[in-house]
Amino acid sequence: MAQVVASRYAKALADLVVRPGSGLYPATVSAQLKTFSETLKSSADLRAILLSPAVATVRKHEAVSRILSEEHISELVHNFLFVIIGHRRISMLDAIAEAFQDTIDERMGVVKAAVSSARPLDEKQKSAVAEELERLTGQKVRCEFAADPALVGGVAAKIGSRVYDGSVRGELSALRRRLVQ
Repeated sequence: MAQVVASRYAKALADLVVRPGSGLYPATVSAQLKTFSETLKSSADLRAILLSPAVATVRKHEAVSRILSEEHISELVHNFLFVIIGHRRISMLDAIAEAFQDTIDERMGVVKAAVSSARPLDEKQKSAVAEELERLTGQKVRCEFAADPALVGGVAAKIGSRVYDGSVRGELSALRRRLVQ
């Protein structure tokens, strides 16, 4: 249920961002949502104010306005945050931000790839992996990288239900299957 609600807010925000004349880039909006979310997580006082039903909405808006002016948040995101505060959905901000990114990716034809490697990759390696996945899928790819020591070496990527396994563990499993058959 919460995911459905987050998705509705995210789609409404995406509609506003991609409409002609908005003057905003989806990446900017994502970054601004993330910035506010990090501020919210780091401030117990702010969380207490925004999550308390006893605090008037006007006071919540005042507190948020002070923070947003310091962080140079766009008017659109500012107003969006006011809407979710007014509807008592601020606790869903991370889910909304993730759903927003997913919605934008879908509209732009970008697929999300979960990429695992035996050790953390440097920027050049990340770029090479992303380029190869784009070549394999024929689509733009947004990669989320994670280290998984169980892989021993190489890289494994999952896009939707499809797995691209170039790890040593995957190669050994394929070799074992060929030898056993």
